[in-house]
This record gives sequence, C-alpha cells and structure tokens, in this order.
Amino acid sequence: MNILIIGSGGREHALAWKIAQSPRASAIYCSPGNAGIAEVATCIGLDTGDHAAVIAFCRDMNIGLVVIGPEAPLVAGLADDLARAGIRHFGPSKAAAQLEGSKGFTKDLCREFAIPTGAYGRFTDAAAAKAYLAGRPMPIVVKADGLAAGKGVVIANDADEACAAIDACFGGAFGQAGAEVVIEDYLDGEEASFFALVDGRTAVPLAAAQDHKRVGDGDTGPNTGGMGAYSPAPVMTDRMIERTMEEIIKPTVAGMAARGMPFKGVLFAGLMITAKGPELIEYNVRFGDPECQVLMMRLESDLLDALIATADGTLDNLDLAWSDDAALTVVMAARGYPGTPEKGSEIRGLDAARGIENVEVFHAGTRRDGERIVANGGRVLCVTARGLSVAEAQAHAYRAVDCIDWPEGFCRRDIGWRAVAREKP
Repeated sequence: MNILIIGSGGREHALAWKIAQSPRASAIYCSPGNAGIAEVATCIGLDTGDHAAVIAFCRDMNIGLVVIGPEAPLVAGLADDLARAGIRHFGPSKAAAQLEGSKGFTKDLCREFAIPTGAYGRFTDAAAAKAYLAGRPMPIVVKADGLAAGKGVVIANDADEACAAIDACFGGAFGQAGAEVVIEDYLDGEEASFFALVDGRTAVPLAAAQDHKRVGDGDTGPNTGGMGAYSPAPVMTDRMIERTMEEIIKPTVAGMAARGMPFKGVLFAGLMITAKGPELIEYNVRFGDPECQVLMMRLESDLLDALIATADGTLDNLDLAWSDDAALTVVMAARGYPGTPEKGSEIRGLDAARGIENVEVFHAGTRRDGERIVANGGRVLCVTARGLSVAEAQAHAYRAVDCIDWPEGFCRRDIGWRAVAREKP
C-alpha cells in the first residue's frame, strides 16, 4: 500500500518511521517532510492547502491511505474533500475537528454531555469578558477560541493579568483565533496527555504521556509547543485510565455522533488530574508533538493496521500491544525559540547519537543543504530513547543529546523529572 503523510514535524517523522516498519507499507510519501523524514519516505512539494492537488497526487500515485498530521489541514476540511473523492484517510472531518479548532465548541459539548471540565464563559467582546471576571476565583485561564499555534492561552494570577490577556485577544494578537475568547476556571492538579483511536463509534485507548511545555529547566519561562515528553505517565494509573475512558472519551464519542459529526481519528485529551479525578482541559484532534514520538517508541503493534482500522470503522477488532519500557524524548530547539528562532546553523553528530542503543533522533525542523543537515525551525530535533524505567530512558536520551554538535541549539536538562523522582526508593 502506498501512503501519503501530511506534515513536516517530529510527529510526522515518528509516524513515518513506524509506518515504514509495516509489511503492508510500500511507497511512503510526505509533504513537505524534512531531512529526517527523507530517510524513510519520499518528500514532495505539494501545496497541501490545495485539496484538488492533493487528490490528484493520490490518484496518480495510487495512494491507499492519507495520514494527516497537523491540525490546520483538518480544521480546513482536507479530510472531507478526500472522503468526497473516495480516498481513504486518517483524520477527522472539518465539523469534528472543531474539538480542537474551537475551544468554546468543546466546552459546550462538555456541558451538554456532562463531561468533567472547568466552569467557563464564551465572549465576543472585551467588556462582557471583563465583567465575567467579577467574583470568579483566581488564578483564571483566558484562551483564544481558535487555533493559535499553542500560544493563545494565558493563566492569569489576578484580574489585571486577565484583562490584559482579554485585550490582547480582541486586539488581534492571535489574529482570527482571538475573535472569540473563552474564560475558564483554573484546574489544580497534575497534567497528563491521553490518546485514543476513534472510528466514529468505538474508542481504543492508546497510552498516556506527560510533556513539558515551559522552555526552561524547572518548568520556568514561556510556554512552547513542547520541550520534551515521556510515557507512560505515572499519574495515569489503570483506574485513572478507566475513569478517563468512561467519563471523558466515551461520552465525547457518543456526543459527537449524536450531533451528527462522528469523530474518526486520534483523540488527544489534555487532562488535569484533580482531587476529583480526571477533568478535561482541552482536546486536540491529532497526535501530540512531542508525545507522538514516545508513543511510537513504545508501540509494538503495526501502526498502519491501526490507522486503517480507524479509517475503516473496524476498531472493535483491534488489539494493540505496548512495550513495558518507558520512552522519553528531549526536544532540541534553535536559539531564539520560542520567539524568533535562528535558522541555517549546521547540526553535526547525528550518526553518533543514533548509534546509541534504543535511541532514535526524530527531525522536527531540519533541511538538507548538500551534505549538511541544518536547522530550519524552532523545535529542530527530538532525541528519543527507551529504557526499563524513565530514569534509564532519560539517561540514554541525554547521552545521545551530548553526541550532537550544535552550538546554536539548546534543550532542557530535566525532562521526566517528576517520573524520575517517583521512581526513587
């Protein structure tokens, strides 16, 4: 079977790497891809915003499955156009992708179907949003309703900070994504990322992970797209996974079907494990990045089989196997990130890093310049390792990081610190 993957990040490299292990995979294409993906797939320059061009390529190359990695093409309706063209694909419809594309949509769904989440309000003007703050407990969370590349969320410690965040949204700081604002109560607890495959009716749990959003050691500095992750997440016990499926995932699947927009793809629940149990912070409608990298390192089953079962509506026949090992990924970013990253610097030592047992280096923002691999983004590499424990995976990963010669890059040195602390006797 010929496969087309849409995307260019570490998530898509991990997906391509795992799909390439399937005996059912023939040619793998990726648009636009990156220097690492080019080692396991043919990178092409499709304009993925031109859905007719994507469909024409699929027909010309006899593509049996399109895997849509990022959220933007899903929110733009690429899956719908592929469906109309009769092309099998992995990823939800435009209507179902509102679970990520509109935070207000998700909060309303939670209220309608009794899914645990923080109390909230939706607003289209600053005055009403600020009036809502009166009497609300602090801290409070202010979110741009739409897609803002992970930057449209502010945890405000007081009303002044909340008002400033509201003004930023309605002042155009996040473009059209901030035309509506969601204000929600702050949830106190430990965050976790939980994933499930959904075929419109059936949901199959994948695995849980925890990521590190802040740019600096000790969870300091501004939020980023993610500076590292590990799996499994110790806070997600068997009981917590069961509760998440019963209280959050299954009601969401049933609710979306009842609304006439059945969800098909991977449902990524950002959770807060509070004193009451799991509560939903937000949904994403694609694999997390960098969480996908650690999931793919632990998955022992054929990923392509799982993606096809999701697309075909046959998940009730799927049984997935996972390694008992832990996996951990360290993101190496270009100097300047999460602001304006410096591009074009050469990265050396990748072969030495990959030579370490149980280590894979997934490329997130690279390009090939002749014989050189150079940085071409903010998050550039995801150095990923397996081990018998999180501490062992962490040691392997940082040993590989130290093999990479890239003075213009940086990383956190404490990825996995919560889990490592739990493992100590």
